[in-house]
Amino acid sequence: MANFSKPNVPRFSVDVYQNEYLPEDGSDVDAIVTVTATGGGTLGGALTALRHHAPGEGPSAAVVLMVDCSGSMDHPPAKMRNARDATAAAVAALRDGVRFAVVAGTHVAREVYPGGGRLALAGAGTREEARQALRRLDAGGGTAIGTWLRLADRLLSAADVAIRHAVLLTDGRNEHEPAAELTAALDACAGRFTCDARGVGTDWEVKEVTAIASALLGSADIVADPSGLTADFTRMMETAMGKEVADVALRLWTPAGATVRFVKQVAPSVEELTGRRTESGPRAGDYPLGSWGDESRDYHVRVRVPPAGLGREMLAARVSLVIPGADGGVRGLGTPGLVRAVWTDDLAASTAINPQVAHYTGQAELAQAIRQGLELRRTGDIDGATAKLGRAVQLAGALGNADTAKLLAKVVDVVDAAAGTVRLKAAVGEADEMTLETRSTRTVRVKK
Repeated sequence: MANFSKPNVPRFSVDVYQNEYLPEDGSDVDAIVTVTATGGGTLGGALTALRHHAPGEGPSAAVVLMVDCSGSMDHPPAKMRNARDATAAAVAALRDGVRFAVVAGTHVAREVYPGGGRLALAGAGTREEARQALRRLDAGGGTAIGTWLRLADRLLSAADVAIRHAVLLTDGRNEHEPAAELTAALDACAGRFTCDARGVGTDWEVKEVTAIASALLGSADIVADPSGLTADFTRMMETAMGKEVADVALRLWTPAGATVRFVKQVAPSVEELTGRRTESGPRAGDYPLGSWGDESRDYHVRVRVPPAGLGREMLAARVSLVIPGADGGVRGLGTPGLVRAVWTDDLAASTAINPQVAHYTGQAELAQAIRQGLELRRTGDIDGATAKLGRAVQLAGALGNADTAKLLAKVVDVVDAAAGTVRLKAAVGEADEMTLETRSTRTVRVKK
């Protein structure tokens, strides 16, 4: 049996994929940066083996589970029952020694377990106590998600742990607090913990749930049928328990005269990071990447450099990874990657599009086309919606994104996928439309 007495910390690597050649007057340099963490011992059977090990043998962690208990959760009654069962399953998936709490969310936030502003220590006894406490949950009241997040932040900030994670489940819209309150809560919580957000049923607002996950560097998804909550919560918690390193940041250094046009995650989903930059030194900035286990993600970086003349070469950017250090500073992870710019009059070299860059540029366009198409459909612009969703079908096929293609086929009738010729379906299930919108940013990896 594997020995987990000293869990491994993942080893990080940075790989850069680009076409470094620019025409004489070229200035925009694109690169796909692949960040990979390996050797953390958190994949496959290791997750199961780690789940009930002795306290202290895994990375220190704290988890808060926020359960919507508003009145709508009782329609139908099975929804509340499924939420209780799913939350109990998530608690069961916690590693021994992980600190945790359960919060009931309505128009106020209430501690369900353990109470008193404390976190419990996961073990056989506390798991059973939490399960019993969950049985007493009932539905009633409104929805003010900002209050839930602020309570989760207070509970998590009290724990001296490496990993802080939350799960938020809602079935409705954030109707009982001003929109500015939720925005302020997200701003206050950003960088303090990660949060996975789930919408159950079809009466919640996709933009609210995805905004929560985006701001707090977690995942968002729909669970249209409440009976699927337990399986989803179990998978979600197992993934959270696989995280080994928190607060990883991508540090981008650029030379004098260069400007960063954008930084965005492009796999496993599209996530804009440009506006999250914090300055970290002369001509350097950090972009938050959240918590990591054994995994790989891709990022698209575009830098604008001043043209330097034919035959010249320059370092357009240096990409490195950093995490907070014990002394209040930062320490690096792995070897930095280099983004280069070379000016040439070789037309074939300067006009070639790197396959990785082309693939992810298409993926970002796909996500945008879906969002725009669905919005146009809701406003009654049939021609505009048909054009955008037709382009989405065309892109999904060209990029090999089969999952997205299947979701699109529930919203449009595909006449010619290659040409992007579609007809809007006369009747579309609300769950199908919400699933497409929620998962529109998911991408497929390009083969390196």
